[in-house]
Amino acid sequence: MKKPTYPSTSGLPHQRLLWLMVCLFLTACSNTRYLQENQSLLVDTDVEVTGPVASSEKNDLKNDLSSRSLQLQQPNRKFLGSRLKVWLYNQKNYEKKSNWFWNLMLSERNLEAPVIYDSVKTKESVQRMVAYLNNQGYFYATIQTRQSESGRKASVTYDVNTGKNFIVRKITYDIPDSAIAKVVKDGERLSLLKTDVPYKASDLSSERERLTRLIRDAGYYKFNRDLVIFTVDTLNKSLFVDPLNPFEVMPNVIRADEKPTLDVEVAVVPPEDSASDQTKLFFLNKIIVYPDMALQESPDDTAFNTTETRNFTIKYHQNIVRPRVLARAIQLRPNERYSTSNYSNTINRLYDLNLWQFVSLQYKDAKDTVQKLDAYIQLSPRKKQEFSTNFDVTTSNDYAVGSAISVGYRHFNLNRAANELHITVKGGIELRNQNRVGLSMQAQEYGVNADYVLPRFALPFRVRQNYKSTAKTRISAGYNNLRRIDKFNIRTVTGALGYEWNESIYKRWNVKPFNLNYVGVTLTPEFRDTVVKENPYLQRSFEPAFIGGEAVVYTFSNDDIFHKKQNTYFRAALEESGAWLEGVNSLLNVITNKRDNLETAANVKISRFVRLDLDYRHFWNYNRSSVATRAYLGLGLPYGQSDVLPYVRQFTSGGPNSIRAWRLRTLGPGSYRDTSYTATIFPDQTGDMRFEGNVEYRFNILRLFGGTMMLKGATFLDFGNIWMLKTDTSRPGAAFKLMNIYQDLAIGTGAGVRLDFSYFVIRLDWGIPLKKPYPTQNSKGWYLGEWTLGEGRWRRDNIIWNVAIGYPF
Repeated sequence: MKKPTYPSTSGLPHQRLLWLMVCLFLTACSNTRYLQENQSLLVDTDVEVTGPVASSEKNDLKNDLSSRSLQLQQPNRKFLGSRLKVWLYNQKNYEKKSNWFWNLMLSERNLEAPVIYDSVKTKESVQRMVAYLNNQGYFYATIQTRQSESGRKASVTYDVNTGKNFIVRKITYDIPDSAIAKVVKDGERLSLLKTDVPYKASDLSSERERLTRLIRDAGYYKFNRDLVIFTVDTLNKSLFVDPLNPFEVMPNVIRADEKPTLDVEVAVVPPEDSASDQTKLFFLNKIIVYPDMALQESPDDTAFNTTETRNFTIKYHQNIVRPRVLARAIQLRPNERYSTSNYSNTINRLYDLNLWQFVSLQYKDAKDTVQKLDAYIQLSPRKKQEFSTNFDVTTSNDYAVGSAISVGYRHFNLNRAANELHITVKGGIELRNQNRVGLSMQAQEYGVNADYVLPRFALPFRVRQNYKSTAKTRISAGYNNLRRIDKFNIRTVTGALGYEWNESIYKRWNVKPFNLNYVGVTLTPEFRDTVVKENPYLQRSFEPAFIGGEAVVYTFSNDDIFHKKQNTYFRAALEESGAWLEGVNSLLNVITNKRDNLETAANVKISRFVRLDLDYRHFWNYNRSSVATRAYLGLGLPYGQSDVLPYVRQFTSGGPNSIRAWRLRTLGPGSYRDTSYTATIFPDQTGDMRFEGNVEYRFNILRLFGGTMMLKGATFLDFGNIWMLKTDTSRPGAAFKLMNIYQDLAIGTGAGVRLDFSYFVIRLDWGIPLKKPYPTQNSKGWYLGEWTLGEGRWRRDNIIWNVAIGYPF
């Protein structure tokens, strides 16, 4: 076959570049033309699972058996229906393409060698799959393969019959050392081996690691995991033909209704050398701390200064931290048993102080002392001060651009006590398109916030703290000014005292017993007379107010190496305002004999409300893609003399981190739609309740610039709205009614690209409505039939572009 010729791409005009891209996709399917005789391109593999197992387990087995560690040959991945990376591989190795454009496209990360079908690798894959199924307890499993070839393209199907899996009937222990036996017995309730569950070899491996950690944590510093041995014993040995390899061949003699069972014996055997230290207890001797040690510095350097404390020795060049700060973080004590938990907790607490870039804790056998360890804690300091900046940009069809910039300053070690000072200054603007005029200012915001963080509970009384947790006290103050041009000016002064701690590695609490906000509002005469006075809800919302109360935030997140396939994030926040301010009000009433109180003295209302925010997210992670989901529910309930939430605590919907087919503050509440002229220049819909759901599929596209940046894509579906909990006569359809929730839901879809630099992400999304909560040509609000993508004006009015930093959730 004659090879096609390609024009030079140097100085490509737009037409030639477009032609090249079309050719690139059309010719990507011609990868078989470079194969040698008797070679076939592997284009498809499939796994069909049958057997007496549940359908969900069949799906899990199919996914596991399709992994690259078991299937040694898998087809090249496709992009937009073509094996693009294979085609690029052929252009480099066979067509010898070489100029500035091809050098950019033909980087090694963008190439894949074609997968040539190999029957030997198929047989080896079957052996690996059978071994995997045996390890999962499917000792009767059989696998047959079917191959088909057409047009020099090969496909392979693996027909898997699992057979029955073995059930664990009984677990016994054989531990001659009585002290170790007691340690194991005390931790038995946390065992990963359970009776009446299917046998899995991975459970044995995990249990060996658990027992090793448990025994070492009890003081057996040199205990070796090889001393933990499992014996798997079936109840009917006559089932097995080959006693040396019992699961290789099994006659089918078990009745159809009978579950095969086995027993597991857990043994901790003595070391072969009776003089070995592997089963001996170890205690701590000396603890030496190096708070300012350089990475390449030797601990034996004689230039160190030395300070002795009650529990450890400090060797330092400069006195950068107080000894009591180290004492709170270091969980090791002389003459105590060695403990892996104390080791981990010490490392975590030292890192949590934010004073050191690297933390190292090493144990060495103490000299001239049997079964004693010296602990060496080597700490490499980080910079005491740090500056940071953050910049966000959003855009849409009505306002040209919205941007915000923040500058942060952090000091990590005030007063040599690991006290932190955070100061953040921020500012932002929105510019609006005006026909024939250009850009004009629509809104501006600026503010400053300061946090003073102490690495402990600052309380007048002692609080017992979990040895695994890290505690902080945060004192906050701030000022923020939000101005809507020709509308209003809202000034917010805040102050708070809060406590933060980790309940566990996945659970975190933030409790603010004191939280006070003053909200000052100034309305322009025109906005007050034409908009606010016409709407009692807005009138009450824009009243100046004191927001004072308590807040509790609970966060769960297990995004770590142990949850690579799936991980979850959950946040629950509860805020109350008015209770203790009402107490202050009552006290002033008593002191002044009811002549004055806080509200009359300051001429400001006290806001009384309870607000709840629930945010749940779940992520499924794959090799080159992921599925991210989110469900959010927010409720705000005014009580007492307040009948509306203050403006700064009301809910809004739409925008780059919400329902992306609508602009920020333009959606809802309910089925209400504001078509007034004011809404076109001042979109600001708010509500007492917000419900949203999001599903996003994220996938890798290409690595660029030598792998320093990943180009990623995404498709998404967003749905939700905001509502009023009370009827608002000025906004018909705004109130929440359970029977109308389907009608009131807004649904949008779209796609996006992300430039992922690892340390930050630039995101561009475009959204388009699928269903509108207010009437359209379709009485039920479905908008898909009204799409006219070929019409420029329709696209400008309906396609919303969002540019932002970071992922939406």
